[in-house]
Amino acid sequence: MTSNDILPRHALPWAEELAVAFPVVVIEGARQVGKSTLATMLVEGSRRAARYLTLDDELLRNAAQSDPQAFVDQLPDGMLVIDEIQRAPELLLPIKASVDRNRTPGRFLLTGSADLLRLERTPDSLAGRAVTLTLGPLSQGEIRGRVDDFVTHLLAGIDPFDVKTSFTREDYANALAAGGYPEVFSRSPRLRTAWFDGYLDRIVQRDARDVRRLVDGNRLATVLRLIAANQSGEIVRARLSRDADIPETTISAYLDLAETLYLMKRIRPWTGKLTTRQTGKAKGLIIDSGLAMHLSGVTAARAGALVGGGELLGPLLEGLVVSELLKQRTWSDTRFNLFHYRETSGAEVDVVLELDDGRILGIEVKAKQTYKPEHFRGLQRLAERLGDRFAGGVVLGTADQGVRFGENLIGLPIASLWEL
Repeated sequence: MTSNDILPRHALPWAEELAVAFPVVVIEGARQVGKSTLATMLVEGSRRAARYLTLDDELLRNAAQSDPQAFVDQLPDGMLVIDEIQRAPELLLPIKASVDRNRTPGRFLLTGSADLLRLERTPDSLAGRAVTLTLGPLSQGEIRGRVDDFVTHLLAGIDPFDVKTSFTREDYANALAAGGYPEVFSRSPRLRTAWFDGYLDRIVQRDARDVRRLVDGNRLATVLRLIAANQSGEIVRARLSRDADIPETTISAYLDLAETLYLMKRIRPWTGKLTTRQTGKAKGLIIDSGLAMHLSGVTAARAGALVGGGELLGPLLEGLVVSELLKQRTWSDTRFNLFHYRETSGAEVDVVLELDDGRILGIEVKAKQTYKPEHFRGLQRLAERLGDRFAGGVVLGTADQGVRFGENLIGLPIASLWEL
């Protein structure tokens, strides 16, 4: 993409609201998802003087590490933008002291390619002084010029028979392979492959050491490939340990590292205190579908094939749905938390959304182009256990239109996530 092709980010209005309310705003997310671009948009929309400094610049990084206090105090009456703050975490204490002297909103805008709260060398959390906005790769809505807020539209009430899409199985496979990194989602598969190769190599061999000094980049790469190969599957540490040839006591550290770098996400099981028969394993997914397919060696043609492609496409589509909902949560008009549900009896629901008022939405994801009774069984089980707390259940599939299956149960195309 060129500078003229920069797409609007749906998180911008929320970032602007945060900047006029709090002294420090932290924009965190994986490398190359557009944090610096969002920060630039935020600065351009501000009336305050601003200075942009990136710690990827060795000269600036040396200056920050040499005299952190002077570096932080260089623009007391404006907005100081510090890009890739995790490269000089020693700046956090001077920022804390500066904010304690002057709590004017919008003083510091920090971006980071790692979760500051998980850094090995974080001297302070900035608790009570900073707010964090997590930015993911481009959502399908951002790519297609739509403000996507699936949960809000769903709760407002829709007639599923009115929902139609032109998205085909091949379109889903291509969208999965493209992913959402601004630099390459519109590139050819060959160029994307070259970019992902370089991207991963730099992260596991260099960026990971900003988070954990003693880390084996090759082991991290192996763990990422295994998570991608089991996209949206439950994380079994013993199995990961065996397949990666890494001690089980060390696996957790690599999973934490992958999550700290915003490359993967663990989806916790929903434990609504309704039963003691629920299992407690988290599911894991590589957040960007294009990166997941690259790591696992799956092409769009293989995933979209009618024969043999279903086993590949299903987990990838579930990962896409989860990832899109995580992105939409940043700007959605409806607050929700995201989990999965599984009982020891085998009943399960791919995605459980818990709303602020305690109600629950359930979502099943299928690669099928038809809706079948068995697709709704997990949702029906959840509805039975929840009673009035059950706000509705949706089966998302690759069909081109919606259907009503029963009370509070509907089927919709996956594209409804960004087309409603």
